[in-house]
Amino acid sequence: MPPVDVEQLLAVAPSVGIDPPLWTPGGTHVLAVSGLGGSADLWAFPVDGGPAERVSAGMGAVGHLSSPLTRLAPDGSCVAHVRGDIGRTEVWLQPLDGDPARRLSRLGADIIGLDWAPDGDSLLVTANRRGTYDVYELDVADGSHRRLTDDEAYEVGPTWAPDGSARYHVRLDATWTEHLVVRVPAGGGVADERVLVHDTRFFDYQYGRVFGTPRVAPDGGTVLFRSYRSDWINVWAVRAEGGEAWPLAPAEADQGEPCWSPDGSHVVMTSNRDASVGLILVDVRDGTVRDLVAPGDGVCAAPSWSPDGTRVAFSLARPTHAADLHVVEVATGEVRRLTRSVPAAVEARLGTPSRIAYEGEDGLRIPAFLLRPTDVGAAPNGAGVVLVHGGPTMQWFPTWEPYAQFLAARGYTVLLPNIRGSSGYGRAFEEANDRDWLGGDLRDVVRGAAYLRGLPEVDAARLAVTGLSYGGIMSMGAVTLAPGEFAAAAALSGYGDFLHMMEEQEYRHQQLLRKELGDPVADREVYERASSILRVRDAGTPLFMAHGVGRFPQSDASRRFAEAMQREYKPFEYRTYDGEHYYVYGRDNTRRLWADVDRFLRTYLELPEA
Repeated sequence: MPPVDVEQLLAVAPSVGIDPPLWTPGGTHVLAVSGLGGSADLWAFPVDGGPAERVSAGMGAVGHLSSPLTRLAPDGSCVAHVRGDIGRTEVWLQPLDGDPARRLSRLGADIIGLDWAPDGDSLLVTANRRGTYDVYELDVADGSHRRLTDDEAYEVGPTWAPDGSARYHVRLDATWTEHLVVRVPAGGGVADERVLVHDTRFFDYQYGRVFGTPRVAPDGGTVLFRSYRSDWINVWAVRAEGGEAWPLAPAEADQGEPCWSPDGSHVVMTSNRDASVGLILVDVRDGTVRDLVAPGDGVCAAPSWSPDGTRVAFSLARPTHAADLHVVEVATGEVRRLTRSVPAAVEARLGTPSRIAYEGEDGLRIPAFLLRPTDVGAAPNGAGVVLVHGGPTMQWFPTWEPYAQFLAARGYTVLLPNIRGSSGYGRAFEEANDRDWLGGDLRDVVRGAAYLRGLPEVDAARLAVTGLSYGGIMSMGAVTLAPGEFAAAAALSGYGDFLHMMEEQEYRHQQLLRKELGDPVADREVYERASSILRVRDAGTPLFMAHGVGRFPQSDASRRFAEAMQREYKPFEYRTYDGEHYYVYGRDNTRRLWADVDRFLRTYLELPEA
């Protein structure tokens, strides 16, 4: 049986988005945004069998790194969501009775938070209408808005207590590492704010969305929030009247997306242990914890309780399929899959990587995934590829990674390492590359290459490195800072000059650089040490560079690196793909990009043409 081809890989898309699914009041259907009809729309999925039903027609798109923020009205009559492009989104209401959607807001701003008032008469949103993110109240009857916060700091994650007793939001400090959970009694204003939690040492790359929205118990008495105070990201709780916070289910794992049961007796949340993300169920009455869904090689996300508290809907992705909608019976743990993002016959021909680990130069354990050509029904071509993730505070999971599947299907043996600086393994591991980008983490990549050299199907002279974003940074760095370790490199949407990046990039990237590398003036030497463009003269590896052009946000980083390579007469290839952000996501352009990478690697790894 031949491996899957490019068209089959590119046809795979998540069946559901990243927002939690919404249960209809009767508990018979789950609502979720899906691309089943060819564009993003709201669909109703029956939980006990039967065809899905399309609810909206032309729901509209959202910008880069955004989601529709779908929220069901308290009476179940409509779904509020946002639509628009980068920097300008508005709130729309989609009725569930077949009527067309209507635009509610006229904020002319970027909206990143949304929640219904318990009476359904208004919505809380976070928007940057006045140049900083504040909380606004939208009147459902006429769309008028009222600004509720006015601090210079970002104020995000607005939500109401289900009993209507108070509203909450999160205030970030200037570094995005400190978070205040703020409570305002119903009818109160700025003068009535009370800080329940002052959380520290938790960098929030998504300006509030990593810390998340406070989750208030149905009776309004307890508030849940994420915290890094134990050196693992756990869910913590605090009483609404204040006092000392406590960990809900302390563990050496990263927890998130807590969701209260309708009666307030239990909380379901995600738990990431060694890159396997399951659902755990916490009984808040006695503190007992049990695994609700233990997916093994899979990633659960976005849990949502049924109205009667007997079921939880969630998404689950595995290496052989993108995110699909599932439902689990709370009493028995029985899981039912409601959607299929990949045809069963195709899924059976995709590969699940094995888990391995190797030692960094200082003995640090580096966990990784290994995807062999034989895992996808292909013959090894003798070459090995180290595929580096973005971030750097991200993580490879056993989930849908089509680029890795493509490379393996082309005969490459692919190593996906969670090098130092990756998230998911505690604070010490995550911060091990702070002020040391392209230092210890690059040496972890080189050690990964050494692991590949030891495999019988890999020719030690035919090794490459590739990756997107920070993976592109690492690929550029391997060329100039570890010359000769690889025979080829492919940097996708990478960056090689961090002083330039600080001047060029959007605010969240600037905040990341300050957190990871320090102050660009006082710590200039740290920035320069990590900037591989300054060592192009030492380059000893052919480099392929690629990125998208035509849409915001953009970067000049790859073009500048290509010019530096050209000035030094180094071997390189530079490609751009129209109609994209700096990152290439479009289907046609991805097809061309993968083909270009494969052709380049075959040239310099001395492999036959595909």
